[in-house]
Amino acid sequence: MATFSRNVTILAFLLLSFSMSAFSKPIFYDVKDYGAKGDGKKLDTKAIDKAISAANAAGGGTVFFPAGNYLSVTIHLKSNVGLYIDHGATIIAATTGTGVQYDLPEKSENSIYQDYGHSYFHNSLIVGENLHDISITGPGRIWGEGLLRAVSKTGQVDGFGNKTIALKLCRNVILKDFTIFHGGWFCFLLTGVDNMTMDNLKMDTNRDGIDLISSKNVHITNCTINSPRDDGIVLKSDFSLNYPRALQNVTISNCSVSGYKEGTLLDGTYIREDKATTGRIKIGTETNGDFKNITITNCILDHCWGLALETVDGAKLEDITISNITMRDISSAPIFIRLGARQRAPKDFPYSQLHRVMISNIVAYDVTGDQAAIISGIPDHDIEDLTLSNINIYFKGGGTKEQAANVVPPLIDSYPEPKRFGITPSYGFFIRNVKDLKMSDVYVHFSKDDLRPAFILDHVQGADLQHIRAQKMPGVSTFVLKDVKDFSLINSGSQPDTKLVDVSYKEF
Repeated sequence: MATFSRNVTILAFLLLSFSMSAFSKPIFYDVKDYGAKGDGKKLDTKAIDKAISAANAAGGGTVFFPAGNYLSVTIHLKSNVGLYIDHGATIIAATTGTGVQYDLPEKSENSIYQDYGHSYFHNSLIVGENLHDISITGPGRIWGEGLLRAVSKTGQVDGFGNKTIALKLCRNVILKDFTIFHGGWFCFLLTGVDNMTMDNLKMDTNRDGIDLISSKNVHITNCTINSPRDDGIVLKSDFSLNYPRALQNVTISNCSVSGYKEGTLLDGTYIREDKATTGRIKIGTETNGDFKNITITNCILDHCWGLALETVDGAKLEDITISNITMRDISSAPIFIRLGARQRAPKDFPYSQLHRVMISNIVAYDVTGDQAAIISGIPDHDIEDLTLSNINIYFKGGGTKEQAANVVPPLIDSYPEPKRFGITPSYGFFIRNVKDLKMSDVYVHFSKDDLRPAFILDHVQGADLQHIRAQKMPGVSTFVLKDVKDFSLINSGSQPDTKLVDVSYKEF
């Protein structure tokens, strides 16, 4: 019995010793231990940076934000350090004023070929540059109260902040579980960020949600983004690194984007504004480096613009698959695919290319009657190898006979937005300057009588269409073909099987 008792005592001592040893160093770095008040009144920036520096000096660790309101200007991330924002904790972007300033914008590598906001990173609430193994996680919130939605060059030097989180040339990054409200110009400006996971994030903001630029091996999943005044998720490749770097190996899945009134996603009221809203998923605008190996799947677009793929500054956009997308209440072209020649790039930069894109399993309801799905290359620079399948679109309709005669402007060197093309002369699809087009199981409908044809194909070479259905008014053609070669239509309801080698103009 004595031996048993002695053994129990020794075991207890060993367990106590192990426990004391295990907790002799902090598991996390509580910002309040470094002087943060969390009262929403006193700036906590220095305390937060001290906690981050301490974790970094120890070889790495987690900086912990317990419940509270942490008012701050620029917070500086460091390698091997994660921020954890707990339930009830909010990091608040302070409003610029006397003694309250964000880091000044750094000397830019290049500010000529992309928007001013894309060229600078330091003037942000949370910033990281040339870092590795970093994270921001936790169920708490970031409120960009003092961030501006746009800043002029004059305003920038006065210490204003305009981004919630900006990362440049970082790798091995995790962004997970937190919420951003009112995020300024960008909730996330992520340039040259590799091996990154973004998961279960919520954004209810006044401009862009996620701008992912010139990055590799990125996975965006389970995110909900409400951005009525700009894009929800947008992929780009620009010259902000002073060279074109491809964006590649990116997946976007199980995400929802919308354009409700700002703040009404988070409070659950989902107020729909009458004025135009954006909120979409887009590839493009800044398009200097290439776009390769991108998949977008299982996503929802609601009360916003449609899906957009654009390359206009010299990038190759290739090997893209988009599938399982549902849309409702869409106020621009539900699908917009644009190859242009804006050429915001160094002199003699090559023209863009857009090929090997597959879009399938799309359902869109209550889509604007002003614009069809728009697929438009430019003369001598066709979109190539495009496959569209299992697509069902319900348009509002209302198009007139006069609108059926509209001429869609070429807009070759224009900013690539569907609204600039105006009211299209077809209600379902407007397709121009495309080579090797395959469409199958495509259905278009209208809820109000529409006197425009369903499909216009203009300068298309190689069109293989099957199982096509289109609602039509009596006396109105389903197809209008202009300068089309190698056209084939089979198994398409009341439309007879049709094969045409070369036609300058035909309606049927």
